[in-house]
Amino acid sequence: MKRNSRLSLALHTLSHMAVDPSKTRTSADIAGHAGTNPVVVRRVLGRLREAGLLTSEKGHAGGWRLARLPDQITLADVYLALDERLVASDESSDAAACSVEHALHTRVSGVLKEVEQSLVDRLAETLISEIRGA
Repeated sequence: MKRNSRLSLALHTLSHMAVDPSKTRTSADIAGHAGTNPVVVRRVLGRLREAGLLTSEKGHAGGWRLARLPDQITLADVYLALDERLVASDESSDAAACSVEHALHTRVSGVLKEVEQSLVDRLAETLISEIRGA
């Protein structure tokens, strides 16, 4: 699942956290396990903190911890918290000079929005607690 590395990192990290929700994990530990840089971890997990999925504490004993129980976090929660889209959409506000181009843009944009909503709906069916490792 490396198509979107931020989403992959977030889901991977939360799935590990679901095994022991009370355990605090440092950015360095998460980065080492995920094979990335701690700065990348902090950026991604910061979005999850803003969405209320994680908490963080600074300092020597600080780190990241789940803010909700694993059975209260869906994959859709994570996906939406990152504010990214796997389905490309053209939100161009430029008025098309060609009526065919305008009609095509309108139709394709509508389809992409439906696909995106379908994706979110499907992701909402799976809880982090259902994919955690053993």
